[in-house]
Amino acid sequence: MSIWSRISDALSALAKGESLADVFTHLRTPPERSAGFAIAVIALGAKMAKADGQVTRDEVSAFREVFTIPQSEEKNAARLFNLARTDVAGFELYAQKVAAMFGPDDPALSDLLEGLFHIAVADGEYHPSENEFLMQVSEIFGMKPGKFKALRSRFVPDAHPDPYQVLGVNPDTPIKEIRAAWRREVRNCHPDRMYARGVPKEAVKLAEKRLIAVNHAWEEINKERA
Repeated sequence: MSIWSRISDALSALAKGESLADVFTHLRTPPERSAGFAIAVIALGAKMAKADGQVTRDEVSAFREVFTIPQSEEKNAARLFNLARTDVAGFELYAQKVAAMFGPDDPALSDLLEGLFHIAVADGEYHPSENEFLMQVSEIFGMKPGKFKALRSRFVPDAHPDPYQVLGVNPDTPIKEIRAAWRREVRNCHPDRMYARGVPKEAVKLAEKRLIAVNHAWEEINKERA
């Protein structure tokens, strides 16, 4: 069963009166976690799309930057987006449910936040309210400030990504440790590792974009140190 079939099942549960936030409580084990990841990105993305006061077509279509959505499933994805957008529940409750679904320090939470960054910058602007939104979500996820800054540096428009932040190291870190950090990030980008931690195959684009960013950061630091 594909993640979109599971999302369809979730929508059926919603039609019977279950809340969207409670849907996450049923998606804690593989392969349901993959569906949970997709629902979380769509639901939190919908909440964030309202953070700057408007929901643009770019932000809605930005899900294609993260997910491969079959044409036959576009209506289900759009329906879920609209449900989350109009739900009176705050995004904090969603984020708490997602954090509980994956558990503390789960790397999938970082993957999820990365997907939300893709959506935030889809319209070519990173609004201060979107930054506040993502900061609060990262705090609920238990993410360290340095990790959040590393993610942010890769996505904020009109700003050259700090290669040290991208790799999560300091400018005075020895080159051996930087190389180790780079190799660790490359390993974490491997699709098989991402699938194992709950990222659906439909979101493999995240791995491709991350690998480009970490390799570029390493090349820039290596050139500077040379």
